[in-house]
Amino acid sequence: MTTQHLSPLTMLLSRHTRRREFITLVGSAAAAWPLAAHAQQAGKIRRIAMLDTVSRELNSANIGAFLEKLQEYGYVEGKNLIIDYRSDGRSERLPELVSQLISLNPDIIVLRGTPEALAVKNATSTIPVVMSAVVDPVRIGVAVSLSRPGGNFTGMSSVVTETEAKRLGILKELVPGLKRIAVLGDHSNPGNQKLWEEIQILARSLMLDARRFDLRRAADVGRALDTAVREKVDALLVGVDGTTRPNRQLIIDLTAMHKLPAIYSAKEFAEDGGLLAYAASYVDLYRRAASLVDKIFKGESPSELPIERPTKFELVINLKTAKALGIDIPPTLLAIADEVIE
Repeated sequence: MTTQHLSPLTMLLSRHTRRREFITLVGSAAAAWPLAAHAQQAGKIRRIAMLDTVSRELNSANIGAFLEKLQEYGYVEGKNLIIDYRSDGRSERLPELVSQLISLNPDIIVLRGTPEALAVKNATSTIPVVMSAVVDPVRIGVAVSLSRPGGNFTGMSSVVTETEAKRLGILKELVPGLKRIAVLGDHSNPGNQKLWEEIQILARSLMLDARRFDLRRAADVGRALDTAVREKVDALLVGVDGTTRPNRQLIIDLTAMHKLPAIYSAKEFAEDGGLLAYAASYVDLYRRAASLVDKIFKGESPSELPIERPTKFELVINLKTAKALGIDIPPTLLAIADEVIE
């Protein structure tokens, strides 16, 4: 039937129907646009290069927190996220590891450790870098300031000045008559050098004799502890770095064998049998590093993202180890502990 045979009412209804169908079609297309854009964004695969001081297995708690936080932002490993992970206890291998990671064309580099930060700085000034934990980013030259880093680095500073004072205070409370302490760590690490300078000043103010023992490889641990015993050291302060972390079980076992009280610089040492630890929460630092990664993925520049300080600290006491060593933990320490392992 042609339009000339339709009644005026039928023609009006037909035009209205066609108009309604047109609006519905346009509306459906408009609604689909943001969904299509979201799907396209979700389909983008991000690549993170990670350079750390220990293997992924030994770093599982921190990496788990990092990935869990990224998942909240929509990045899921194995779906739209690739993690290329490298670690090695030998600093001389760092340039090679960094070169491997850069060759994979990562969107961002996430690293932990001062030597690791310096190795990446020497290799690239363009790839965004997020530090999950570095002692003093400004002092080592990877940032102009904490508030405005100014280059391709941002992330987390892992210590504050009060941390070492707190550790020494805990040791004095733990060991009556404390006079001599041994400080164990890789002292070729520029971050440890800064901490050693602080410890010396604090030790003098507390009338303590602080002695440094340099650990570069596993074989150094036994020699250092044998020497510490001969020199009648009363307690140990064990740093956290590319030598102590991968050898933490060896350090814990030999310390127990010599029945030396020790305070460690990361919670994981106490969890694995160390007497006690006081440190920033590295799980929290990795989680906050993930938030910075998301900001960079969304277009923010690392040069404008302030480097953040730790805000959460943990005192972890291993009572099982204390009993094995014959050490009575003062009630005052137990009262302020964040976690007591029994």
